[in-house]
This record gives sequence, structure tokens and C-alpha cells, in this order.
Amino acid sequence: MKGLNRVLKAAVTLAVLQCFASAAHAADAVVLYTADGLEGLYKDVLPAFEKKEGIKVNIVTAGSGEVVNRATIEKDSPKADVIVTLPPFIQQAAQGGVLQNYQSVEYKNVPAIAKSADGSWATFVNNYFSFAVNPDVVKTRPKTFADLLSPQFSGKVAYSNPATAGDGMAVIILTTSLMGDDAAFKYLAQLEQSVKFHTKGTGYLDVLLSRNEISVANGDVQMDLDDAQNGGLTLAPVFLAAKAGEAPSTFQLPYAIGLIKNGPNQAAGKKLIDYLMSKPVQSKVPDSFGLPGRTDIALTGKNGGALKQAVAGVKVIPVDWTQVMAKKADWTQRWKNEVIADSGKKLDVVKPAQ
Repeated sequence: MKGLNRVLKAAVTLAVLQCFASAAHAADAVVLYTADGLEGLYKDVLPAFEKKEGIKVNIVTAGSGEVVNRATIEKDSPKADVIVTLPPFIQQAAQGGVLQNYQSVEYKNVPAIAKSADGSWATFVNNYFSFAVNPDVVKTRPKTFADLLSPQFSGKVAYSNPATAGDGMAVIILTTSLMGDDAAFKYLAQLEQSVKFHTKGTGYLDVLLSRNEISVANGDVQMDLDDAQNGGLTLAPVFLAAKAGEAPSTFQLPYAIGLIKNGPNQAAGKKLIDYLMSKPVQSKVPDSFGLPGRTDIALTGKNGGALKQAVAGVKVIPVDWTQVMAKKADWTQRWKNEVIADSGKKLDVVKPAQ
């Protein structure tokens, strides 16, 4: 099952991270630390890079916060060359000295708002935050955040840990943006009564949805649509409104790419970044339900159309990532203190129950 294979790759333990990372020292290999969700795209485009350059790409997949935390731990002796992760974790990596400035020639087609001015990172695949449901089970899809508090979802909700997953932090970003900080954490504390558990990363939630172990989860449009069509999973993205009668809301949650400072194979890392940001590769991004990071690529094809349809009528709100970075630590602590408290609930589920 393709979806299950993708999930198993996402369930990376520390030992596996170390095993894969050790390959970075080989002269003919480049190591990519990446947030989960882009497995289909990598499978489609990386073989051509390996053949052309004679460079093996070793991929380490985990939650977006987890890959940054690992790269930070290794900062004095890096094991990876390139990192792909979600905000605010890409900004965290830049501020923590994990990234090395690299102005790829391909960045010229990425808008200024979607990249760092110093070249430490740029948007690789644009995306939108979403929730997801199992449509075979949830016949009446939730339309508002209040709908998730309904008894029908009791014990059937799960979302990824904001401390380790970008999509998990996105739950806090969206609710605080729409409700304000205090009201958002009060809501999340109410929602916690219906939450079954929290996961370390986000990717495997789609499998749990498809298997009806949960009914509602967080995610992002690119991953959810790709898993539904190409992974054989039963799920559908949904967007929630702050109040009944209002438009559903979301925000852009892009996969960003950066060069790891003092990585063991920086020359290959730069080549990989140039390749992934090139026009031929970016033209394939819509095939995996992503939006190209470059502005000179049209969102075309049947999957481009499906993506447009999925977000039709959804209000895209702006996010100040500088403010998010300033509040991230406080938000994470409030989530632990006010939402999780002494519940004893699992916060780092790493794979579907057998």
C-alpha cells in the first residue's frame, strides 16, 4: 500500500536518523532532511538528478520540527546537506545558525515575500494548512471550529504535536489568528476532551483517518490530496470557519528549502537545491498537488485544477512569521500547560496502531 509505505518512512527513529545521516560523508552522496508529505514528488524527480550528477540522494523524513531539531543537535558536526521544512521551523533553523546563506540562481523567480533576503531559505513548494476527515465515516463535514466539539467527534480527533510538527504549530497559528491567544487556548483545551492522542509528525495521521482509527485530523492540502489520489487513502481536506456564516479560513504553509551550514557535501547540496528549484522540477510540483515556489510556473493539469477547486471560497489570511517566531516558545509552553496539563495523553505517537 503506497500510503502505508509513505507513513512508515515518516516514522523515523533516532537510530534511523543516525544511520541515514552517516551516509552524508560519502563523496557521491547528498543527505536531505525533509518534512513528510513530499515523498511522491521526490520519487518522481530525484532519479533524474542522481543519474545526471552521479550523486545518490539519501532522504531522511520526519516531522518538520524534528528534522530541524536533529540538524540543530548536529550543528557542530553536520550530517546532512539540505533541509526542507515548514515555517516557523525554517526560520528557527536560520536563527539558530543551522543554515548557510546560498543565493541559488533559481531563487530569482521566487517572490521576495516567499524567501529570506539573505538566501538562507526559499519556498520550495507552496501549500495551505487544512484539516482532514474520513468522508466514508463523517457524512456531515464540520464547517466551524465549534463543530469539532460535537459529541460525534468525541475521542475521534487527533492532531500533531506543535512542538515537533509544523502542521501541529499551524493549529495554534490559525486558531490564535482567528480567535486571539487567550480564546484560542481556551478552545484548544475544550477540544482536548475529544482528542484521542497527538502525533510526533503529521504524515501518518492520514493513514489513521483512512483506517477509521480517528475521524478528524490536521494536515495540509498538498499532503492530503496526494495521499487520497496517489496513496489510496480515504480522506478529504476541509477548511473551518471561525463562526457560522463566515468563510472558512486558512493560510499559506510552504515547504521551504535551505543549505545546511558546513554540511559534509555542500557542493552536491547546492546542486540539489538548484535542481529542485529549477523550472522543469517546479513544473511537476502541481502533479503532487503543490503550488510551485516559482512564479513563472502555471498551476495547470488535472491536479492543478483539483487544487484550485479544493481551496475555492476559502479565505487566505496573512501570517507574520516574525511574530510567530517571537511567540512560538510561549505558545508551546501554554499548549503544554493549559491544553495538555496533567492529562497523561500521548504526545508523540509515531506510527499507526497495529
